Amino acid sequence: MERKTASDFPQRLLDLFDSYVHGGISRRAFLDGAQKFAAGGATAAALFEMLRPNYALAIQIPPDDPRISARRVSVPSPPGTGAIAGYLVRPATAETLPAVVVIHENRGLNPYIEDVARRLAVADFIAFAPDGLTSAGGYPGDDEKALALFKTVDSGKMQADFLAAAEWLKARPDCTGKLGAVGFCFGGGVVNRLAVSMGSDLSAAVPFYGTQPPAADAAKIKAPIDAQYAGLDTRITSGWPAFDGALTAAGVPHEGHVYEGANHGFHNDTTPRYDEAAAKAAWARTIDWLNKYLRS
Repeated sequence: MERKTASDFPQRLLDLFDSYVHGGISRRAFLDGAQKFAAGGATAAALFEMLRPNYALAIQIPPDDPRISARRVSVPSPPGTGAIAGYLVRPATAETLPAVVVIHENRGLNPYIEDVARRLAVADFIAFAPDGLTSAGGYPGDDEKALALFKTVDSGKMQADFLAAAEWLKARPDCTGKLGAVGFCFGGGVVNRLAVSMGSDLSAAVPFYGTQPPAADAAKIKAPIDAQYAGLDTRITSGWPAFDGALTAAGVPHEGHVYEGANHGFHNDTTPRYDEAAAKAAWARTIDWLNKYLRS
């Protein structure tokens, strides 16, 4: 299947789809709004299908890659929903390594996030991608069903589940005790909140287009932050200057990178919003940041 890119669609249509993805409008409202962009035989429903994730495009590291070892595990979470399941991946070689918790978007543990975990394992980290939808049966294999399930899970308990997953990963005997966190969209906001709640127990954080904590909470952060933002994503990126100032005031090592011309979700290589140049640059910075602060 030919990969569509953002340039194949009007920016207003991409913005409309972004609103749908984040729960701002219903699917019906998206289809109604997309109708004005339907042309050349492409219906609003066809446009919707073009913009949806195609997870066949996400596989950079196959699950059976001989360089890695992957399995499903369940982590106790008494303060949260009781337990959180996830995908644990590490290099096939047996050695003690730093670890990275990978937090998904607002659709649960989908194939794209699993592949991100495998990419981290190939970069010589232990990676654990928990599924915030565990208490609702887990990622259902369909993004629309996942969004509906997401709304049924108590957000506070889900955050507690992610914290339990991070603490479990850090305490594993094959972890050096150095823990990083990487998250995307909803997960980027979770990473920022983990940085607030974990303090010095988190050694590095890389939030991709994640909502920022208020200044009072940002003052509690100890983990070096390398924030990644899309230039066209004004909804999220507009919060960076204040976050930058709060991190500076708190003495937290940090960087912020805004990729001009890129849309929200530019790292997700399953949708037309994927921006190859921005994604590759952001991922290189992610690995460099984790190496710098988790291997020292």
